[in-house]
Amino acid sequence: MENSQQTFQFKTNINCGGCIASVKPHLDTTKGIVQWEVNTNDKNKILTVQTEGISQKQIIETVQKAGFNIEVLE
Repeated sequence: MENSQQTFQFKTNINCGGCIASVKPHLDTTKGIVQWEVNTNDKNKILTVQTEGISQKQIIETVQKAGFNIEVLE
């Protein structure tokens, strides 16, 4: 069986526990997100998202809806 999971990384301004708490319900309820985490110790506040059948664009829209800045990590 083909594994369609992908991992994307984004640069964000999610920089503290309160921010993570704000974005958590959005990311947890988005269909296609398997697992996610934010490295608040990194200067770029890297959001790593494991996905199954969801695009980078949809993840970006979800995080923006939660009120945060997000861009694809080059």
